[in-house]
Amino acid sequence: MFTFNGYLNENPEVQKGDILLAEPFLADPNFERSVVLMCESQENGAFGLVFNRPAKVRIEDNDNIFLEENPLYVGGPVEQNTLHFIHTFDFLENSIELKDGVYWSGNYEQLKALHAQGKIHDGNCRFFVGYSGWGNEQLKNEIDQNSWVIARTNLQKLFTIEPEKLWKDILKSMGQKYEVLSNYPKDPRLN
Repeated sequence: MFTFNGYLNENPEVQKGDILLAEPFLADPNFERSVVLMCESQENGAFGLVFNRPAKVRIEDNDNIFLEENPLYVGGPVEQNTLHFIHTFDFLENSIELKDGVYWSGNYEQLKALHAQGKIHDGNCRFFVGYSGWGNEQLKNEIDQNSWVIARTNLQKLFTIEPEKLWKDILKSMGQKYEVLSNYPKDPRLN
């Protein structure tokens, strides 16, 4: 089996606004070739949202009509009864800036008003059910085992690349040594 011998992550400390890319051999189906935007990373744990996993369902909710009109993504396997959003609205109250003009959460009533004005679309706001979470030291251990590649790229890219191409495109943009990963087939037996 091909191994990476630890060369993937030169700076293995995950920070808010980093992107985690699942290595191609990660066996967990929740994270197969996933692109996780890190919203929080602290000593006691980490929180992120899978950016490239469109949900196969729609939410029908009279209070949240815009969820019927915008794609919904699976943010991760934890608490899939919660709704999260990532956006580019710098004026949205109570938002948490991740970096590069990309924000997590914020004032939901303002978001609904933006939708009523026709200003919400997949290029500036994404909605997620559930999230990805790691306990104390869990993420560090997974990174030490080369389960994840840490990418530090402009977060605006997340809104411009099609979800099914995101994992591969970000890896390719990181240079030649990562291009090997981006081209690795999902099932090498079929190659």
